Amino acid sequence: MDLESTDVGVRGCFTGTSDGGRGPPGVSSGGRVVARADMLRGTVPLASRPIAPSDNDFLFALYVSAREGELAAWGWTPAQREAFLRMQWLARGRDWGARYPTAEDRVVLVDGQPAGRLLVVRGEKEWRLVDIALLSSHRGGGLGTQLLRELLEAAGEARVCVRLHVLHDSPARGLYSRLGFQVEPGALPAREDSPYVAMEWTPASCAG
Repeated sequence: MDLESTDVGVRGCFTGTSDGGRGPPGVSSGGRVVARADMLRGTVPLASRPIAPSDNDFLFALYVSAREGELAAWGWTPAQREAFLRMQWLARGRDWGARYPTAEDRVVLVDGQPAGRLLVVRGEKEWRLVDIALLSSHRGGGLGTQLLRELLEAAGEARVCVRLHVLHDSPARGLYSRLGFQVEPGALPAREDSPYVAMEWTPASCAG
């Protein structure tokens, strides 16, 4: 996931701002039609709002979009895929709810429409990035990078480290490294066969 700055920015994801987008998507102030990539690089208003029960259909669609490539090769029928994914999505939600009851769970909005999710636990000494996800139609234009930069900027101001877990072979691991995350020294996986690696980001004001 990559992301670049926008007119409004995504600071609201960490400060509680919930302003939606304004104006028709794909048209500049001068009326010129612009490509989606150009829009994401500087003209699409971004905002966020708290997750609501009415977001369940969107959140499931978001989960499916993150795994569609994986399941495409399994040869299952659409009904089989949906039943399997819904079972896993519900189990993950219960697990996160039990482990992170105080997490800030927000829908990321592009042009006022749901485009992704940020789930962050903000403690006094550290923040944990539990989930960052975007619909496939919003990936590759810089959104993920911008969301992470906004999170790290806010964490730097709060002088707290940010921790996360990522799959060893995930492309996102390279993005985290470019933004300053490092594998936690001496970090042990939850299980010996765990596919995840623990990473942390430390603000310059707290380094050393």
